[in-house]
Amino acid sequence: MTPHVVNVLLSGVFHASILFLVAAGLQVVFGVQKIFNLACGSFYALGAYVGVSAVGWYAGAGGPPALFIVPLALAGLAVGAVGVVVERGLLSFVYDRDETFQLLLTFAVVLMMEDAIRLTWGTAPRSTAGLYLAYGQVRLLGATVPVYNLVVIGASLAIALAIGWLLTRTAFGRIMRATADNREMAEALGVDMRRVSAKVFTLGAALGTLGGALVIPATAAMSEMGIELIVEAFAVVVIGGLGSIRGAFVGALVVGVLRSVAISVYPELEMLLIYLIVIVVLVLRPRGLFGGAAT
Repeated sequence: MTPHVVNVLLSGVFHASILFLVAAGLQVVFGVQKIFNLACGSFYALGAYVGVSAVGWYAGAGGPPALFIVPLALAGLAVGAVGVVVERGLLSFVYDRDETFQLLLTFAVVLMMEDAIRLTWGTAPRSTAGLYLAYGQVRLLGATVPVYNLVVIGASLAIALAIGWLLTRTAFGRIMRATADNREMAEALGVDMRRVSAKVFTLGAALGTLGGALVIPATAAMSEMGIELIVEAFAVVVIGGLGSIRGAFVGALVVGVLRSVAISVYPELEMLLIYLIVIVVLVLRPRGLFGGAAT
C-alpha cells in the first residue's frame, strides 16, 4: 500500500473509532429500552465542548501536554451524568406511550441541548489549540501518522472489549440482555426497571460524551456537530442492525472508511456513498448485518 492509502484508511478507522462510541451508546439504549435516542448527537456535542473547557483548564493549571488526554477523557465521561437528568426528568414519563412520543422527546432534547451549548459557549467554534500533535507522529507502512489517532483507535477497541465483557460476564450485563429479550418477564422476576433504565441510558450518554471529548483535539467543537453526527449514527445502526454492539462496530468501520475514501477521491460523494450502502443493506438485509441481538 502507498503512504496515501495508509493515511486514508487510518483516517477512516480513526473516525470509525469515534463513531463507534456514539453508535454503541445508541445501540445499548435501543437494545434494552427500545428507544431510538436521537439525543446521542447532542451528548456527543456536549462532550466536545466540555472537553475543550477541560483541556483549557488543564493547560492553564500548567499540566504536562503529554497527559492532556486524561482530563479530556475524564471530563467526557463525567458529563455523561447528564443522561441521568434526561432519563429521570424526561424519558421516564413516556416509557408507556407510543414510540412516536419517545422519538419526538429525544429530538426535543437535541434542540434544547443545542441552544444550551450556544448560551454557555457561544456560537464561535472552539478548539484545543494544537494539542492534536502533542504526542508526535510515527512512521507506519511508509506513512506519517499522528500518534493521537492510534491512541484513540486503541482506546475505542478497549472500550468495545469492555462492553462485550459487561454484557456477557457481569450480572448487570445478564440483566441487560434479559431485559432486551423480554422486558415483561424480567420485570416479573423482580428486576427494577427504573434502576436498569437509568443506568443503561447513562451508559449510552457517557459513551456519546466520551466520543465527543476524544474527537475534539482533531477538530473544532461546533454547536451543529451533533446534528451532523446523528445522520452518520443512523447509517451505522442501519448497516449493523439495531440493538447490536457488533453491528455498531462493523457499521462504524464501514461508514468511517467509506467516508474517508470518498473525501480523498471525490468529496461530493461523501454522504451519497454512505446513503447508497444504507439503501443496499435495507433492500438485501432489512434488519442489518447483526440485527436483533444486544451483543
